[in-house]
Amino acid sequence: MAPRTLPLLTALLLLTLIPGDLFAQGCAMCKATVESAQDNGVFGGAQAIGSGLNNGILYLMAVPYVLLFLLFRKRIVGFFREFATAKG
Repeated sequence: MAPRTLPLLTALLLLTLIPGDLFAQGCAMCKATVESAQDNGVFGGAQAIGSGLNNGILYLMAVPYVLLFLLFRKRIVGFFREFATAKG
């Protein structure tokens, strides 16, 4: 295994061990709206609504980055290959 790969894999492993709730904070206004609507009985007090909303926000945030990576992956991989072989 390359010496640069081990820290990357370690960081990736540590990120997967972090609970998903820490990343699923959502926007404050959306969360406040759902919480107030749950108190009024609009959603029947279901706790899954807020969780689903947070997951939806994460999905909407991640999609543009994934699409950009897929569009520019040849340039990104080429950059890292050139960076790895650079001397100096």
